[in-house]
Order: sequence, then structure tokens, then C-alpha cells
Amino acid sequence: MLVLSRKIGESIIICDNDKKIEIKIFGYKGSHTKIGIAAPKSVSVNREEVYQKINEKILKKTSENLCLKGVPENDDTIEH
Repeated sequence: MLVLSRKIGESIIICDNDKKIEIKIFGYKGSHTKIGIAAPKSVSVNREEVYQKINEKILKKTSENLCLKGVPENDDTIEH
């Protein structure tokens, strides 16, 4: 992990091929830092707790779909 120090008004730039993300420091208040993030619309930007909830929902939905894929829609070989 790269750890950087920035002053108010300074930025960090992250580039990946044609995608540029700018993280700018706007201020500090106690233990909180106010930042701004400029990123292309194709890049998802979320707080960590939101990111984790999104991934949990995706994993749950994916695992439900995996369970359903193994069940034939109309299986006449099952005796009732």
C-alpha cells in the first residue's frame, strides 16, 4: 500500500490506460478528512461499507443463480 501525505487543495492522480482518477483533499475536521473524487462514469466509486454491501448482494444473487442452474425446469424422472 502506498501511503501519501497531502495538504488541503492538493491532489493524488491515479491513471490506468485511458482512465484518470483525481482524489483531492478539501479539508480536515478532527479525525475526519473531506475529499473529492473525480472519476470517469465507468469507474464505480463507493465508501468501503457500501462497496462491501454491494459485493454481498452480488455474491448472494450469484450463489442463488448457481443453485438454480443445477435444477432442470421440467424433470419427469423425479417420482412424487
